[in-house]
Amino acid sequence: MLKQAQRAYNFNAGPSALPLAVLEKAQQELVDFKGTGMSVMELSHRSAAYEQVHNQAIASLKELMGIPEEYHVLFLQGGASTQFAMIPMNFLPQGKKAGYVVTGSWSEKALKEAKMFGDTYTIASTKETNHNRIPKLDELAYEENTAYVHVTSNNTIFGTEWFTFPDTGDLPLIADMSSDILSHPIDASKFAMIYAGAQKNLGPSGVTVAIVRPDMLERANENVPTMLRYDTHVKNNSLYNTPPTFGIYMLGLVLEWAKEQGGLAGIEKMNREKAALIYDAIDQSEGFYKGHAEKDSRSLMNITFRLASEELEKEFLAEAKQAGFVGLNGHRSVGGCRASTYNAVPYETCKALSEFMINFQKKNA
Repeated sequence: MLKQAQRAYNFNAGPSALPLAVLEKAQQELVDFKGTGMSVMELSHRSAAYEQVHNQAIASLKELMGIPEEYHVLFLQGGASTQFAMIPMNFLPQGKKAGYVVTGSWSEKALKEAKMFGDTYTIASTKETNHNRIPKLDELAYEENTAYVHVTSNNTIFGTEWFTFPDTGDLPLIADMSSDILSHPIDASKFAMIYAGAQKNLGPSGVTVAIVRPDMLERANENVPTMLRYDTHVKNNSLYNTPPTFGIYMLGLVLEWAKEQGGLAGIEKMNREKAALIYDAIDQSEGFYKGHAEKDSRSLMNITFRLASEELEKEFLAEAKQAGFVGLNGHRSVGGCRASTYNAVPYETCKALSEFMINFQKKNA
């Protein structure tokens, strides 16, 4: 078994860290899953052994997130980026328009895809301040004939996160929660749809989770290719075609691990403690480190910061790499530094980074 001391200090933005206990469990069951004589990767997706894995993962997600019983939980493929197109294809009819709150690169991409299928508008945007904050709720203005409202709950590139979501009334609220799903409790009933790529907090890459309120299917466009229709996957329990079975198995193990951490309340407490270690190193550095996000918009999942010069940043990243830290480079589109502190990143890893930052400052201030 791997020891934590042998593991990298993994701050990758995605695919990202998985719980060590989950990796060890998968290792134990890799060759022979529950006496079947086969790996999960070899099981038929129509078999009883796999069906149990599949349905338990759905049940666990509903339990952890408090998802209303009538909502559909789907396991899809193509990442959240495919959802950018599927959502307007299904839910943006002629004569209506989709409203997007633009808070970063991924919401910009979601809006760009929606424009290909119908009328859209920007409810609010933080582009003028380089996406360093989440809009205040009173900045959001909805137009008539809005089909749905779309938000991106956490912005991995810029390091901002929604903690209070808008009350959109009768307007369906759709959220891309790819990078903060399961990180803190939410009221799932406020959303008509939630979707997320798995590779941050849910499991390995290859699975996309979609949580859909039933009434959304009633208004869905029927003139959409079969695999891009949500009702196709609802009717077939996400088994219309071969799903990413191993990824769903791993997702199920991550959900069981999350329950053992005290559920989402326990995970949020842990995440706040982890993030505080790094944010405190930034705040107490007297400007040596400069956080990108405004304090009331700071993400618990992606901590973004700069140093005084690009040369100093290169030196910081080079020394960090030598010390065993992985994934601290900022996104290629914005540069700087980023520590992604997803659920499975241990407290000790964040503490080690905090100490490294403090020591680096002492040497270079």
